[in-house]
Amino acid sequence: MSKFNAGRFFLGLHAWGVFAFIYAPILILIVFSFNQERINAVWTGFTLDWYRRLLTDADLLDSVYNSLVVGLTSTAIATILGTMAALAMHRYVFRGKKLFDAILYLPIVIPEIVMAVSLLTFYVFIQLTLGLVSVIIAHITFNIAFVFVIVQARLAGMGSDLENAAADLGATSWQTFRFVTLPVIAPGVISGALLAFTISWDDFMIAFFTAGVGGTTLPMRVYSMIKFGVTPEINAISTITILFTMLLILLAVRLEGIFKTAKTIGT
Repeated sequence: MSKFNAGRFFLGLHAWGVFAFIYAPILILIVFSFNQERINAVWTGFTLDWYRRLLTDADLLDSVYNSLVVGLTSTAIATILGTMAALAMHRYVFRGKKLFDAILYLPIVIPEIVMAVSLLTFYVFIQLTLGLVSVIIAHITFNIAFVFVIVQARLAGMGSDLENAAADLGATSWQTFRFVTLPVIAPGVISGALLAFTISWDDFMIAFFTAGVGGTTLPMRVYSMIKFGVTPEINAISTITILFTMLLILLAVRLEGIFKTAKTIGT
């Protein structure tokens, strides 16, 4: 008969408590997105009407479209620039490298309100009309830093042996990057891109300061709706966003598995 392990029991209890604290509000939100009652206080019955209303809300659909355009565009550009910056910082030694490295971390550590005000001030100074383009530029600015940090960490664990071996075998710089470096750092690039898209999709503060006419994103639209109370319609939006995020995570895991398999076959 096994003895009762008090430490293991309380550790497990603590773990379940943490999970409940984090995920119970999300579960409640999802459940009440199907509630017939508009006020989220009492469950009165199951309905899909709130999801149907989302499909007929033109302003909401426009904000979703804007968020997708901003997220996908800023993620694509930031992933390319962030990866290039990480490769340059990993391969080359130059004067002021530490200062440049510290500057790349600034968008991560400075408060969002400071960055939002500074971007707005810069746009006013160069007389850039606020709109969807100004939001995209702002999101590229801070997304580069997140991609850079993740890809740089991946490069730090790679070493230079594989690249040197490819060069010794006669591979050009492009061939080395295409067939050696990129497959190794691909999980980091994908992770950085997904993180960049998630942050861009979720951003409110910077978009609020830098968006003009026609640049309303989904978080801004939800903020305008929540002034009248948290309704099942907002819960439905949040539920769809959660499912979309889970699909992105599953896609990232799948792509990482494909790259690992390809790397194993290649070796």
